[in-house]
Amino acid sequence: MFLPHSKGGDKVVKRFILIIVILVSVSNIFSQELTKLSFALHWTPQSQFAGYYLAKDLGIYKKHGIDLTIIPAGPGVSTSAMLQKGEVDFALLWLSNAIQLKANKTDIVNISQIVNRSALMLIAKKSSGIKSPEDMNGKKIGIWGGDFQIQPMAFFKKYNLNVKTIMQGNSINLFFFGGVDVTSAMWYNEYHTILNSGFNPEELNTFFYSDYGLNFPEEGIYCSEKFYSEHPDLCKAFVEATLEGWQYAFSHPDEAVNIILKYMKEANIAANKSHQRWMLESIKDLIFPHKKTDSFERLTMHGYLLVARTLKEEGLIKEIPDFYSLYKPVINR
Repeated sequence: MFLPHSKGGDKVVKRFILIIVILVSVSNIFSQELTKLSFALHWTPQSQFAGYYLAKDLGIYKKHGIDLTIIPAGPGVSTSAMLQKGEVDFALLWLSNAIQLKANKTDIVNISQIVNRSALMLIAKKSSGIKSPEDMNGKKIGIWGGDFQIQPMAFFKKYNLNVKTIMQGNSINLFFFGGVDVTSAMWYNEYHTILNSGFNPEELNTFFYSDYGLNFPEEGIYCSEKFYSEHPDLCKAFVEATLEGWQYAFSHPDEAVNIILKYMKEANIAANKSHQRWMLESIKDLIFPHKKTDSFERLTMHGYLLVARTLKEEGLIKEIPDFYSLYKPVINR
């Protein structure tokens, strides 16, 4: 654009330059205010983690002053190890894992419990004749490794069952082809996979551990106690942004699923849109079981002690860590 050399033209040019300087300065200020943080999930991208991905994708974390890197996990990747080594600032862990770490003097705290209701379950075909826990005696049961074994083992002990456990890996094909009589499953994932394979709910008998006195709280957000003590405002901002991400995901399920599918594609993970939609709806019932979405539910002393005492009975910890030494919620409403 040509501006004639005049006093008026000089004023316009100076004003234009001033606006550019202000915009650049504001941009620099905002970029300087963002704190780079990292967060490790315990599995690959899927709707189970929709709230975190949406909060990142839609700029919610940035709105709260955080430039977040989400690190997905998967087979052979230990989220808790990353947190212990200081490779990430926050990590998503199961309570059973966290209690074991704390009992071994690991420097971690729970700043928000996300899931208080266990989604872990056992599934049998009705044609197998397995209608009750007692019917599982002498049967082949597919289970997962690590912390996923704790509830099944406590379940078998509670009902005095002598079963043959078989590691089922990341697939439930053994169940489909009769390799196991009963399979382990997550309600929001493998259960729906079984339905998608052609089974009707009426053809299955389901055993939720939560219905048999083994309702273990599951996912929570953890960081080191040192980070929590030195950066309480960042911890609160992270949880507040995460809550906002979940609220948005559940209010805009189609958009949420599309964003998740994008991240799954980037990670070269096969995706099924209807399955991801099912997972999102199921996760909503786990995170907000009472339909109140104004805050995450608090971890109860009862839920904590249920897990901790089971761990001690199974010989996985020697002493139960103090509840308040591990649980330090940053949102108290």
